[in-house]
Amino acid sequence: MVIEVKKISDFKEVDVSKLIQESEKEGYRFVTRLKEEYEDGTNRFSEQGEALYGVWEDKELVSIGGLTKNTITTEDQSARLYRFYTLPDHRRKGIGSELFKAISENAKGKFKEITTKTESAKADAFYRANGFVFEERSPDTTHVLSL
Repeated sequence: MVIEVKKISDFKEVDVSKLIQESEKEGYRFVTRLKEEYEDGTNRFSEQGEALYGVWEDKELVSIGGLTKNTITTEDQSARLYRFYTLPDHRRKGIGSELFKAISENAKGKFKEITTKTESAKADAFYRANGFVFEERSPDTTHVLSL
């Protein structure tokens, strides 16, 4: 098993069809929205400090996630973990943590914190294991990581 975490510079060159299919089976539409937002120009991870990363296992994209400026808060140096998803068969193998590590390294020196929102107990456990603190600041934020 060869795992490779890479920054995605052109989303159009990445095949996310399996991620979309599997996420929608689970009732999640955020990978679909990620694709739609990129295509319509709403979010291309092109602002200062923003980035989109993927994890490939044996050349198959198995996880994706991004970092955007946080528009939900007035804090200037706040980032948002955005559209973070790992295929079900690849969870609990450290892939999500490797992806998050790359994203958080990208954020250091550019942002003071990373926020996210989840309603999933499994995602809550993942975020806490990766240094986030449960903090319901607003309806759009449940977890915060100070950098």
